[in-house]
Amino acid sequence: MPLDRFVLIVVIALAGAGLSVLLGALALSAGHLPGLGLAVAVPLALVAYLLVRVIADRARSDEGGRYDSPPR
Repeated sequence: MPLDRFVLIVVIALAGAGLSVLLGALALSAGHLPGLGLAVAVPLALVAYLLVRVIADRARSDEGGRYDSPPR
């Protein structure tokens, strides 16, 4: 996977996680959620899953990445 694509996926995932936490915090302050734990756990679990998938894909890939070979 190209580095640019990886960075884009991470940025989008972190933005989604941040938005989820913000919405959860707003709902918690309004009294609609029993606790902040669920609002934080779901986005963190999604980011962790994404990172595990990317690392596993890179480990299985036979082709070298952008920074795996010395410069020419």
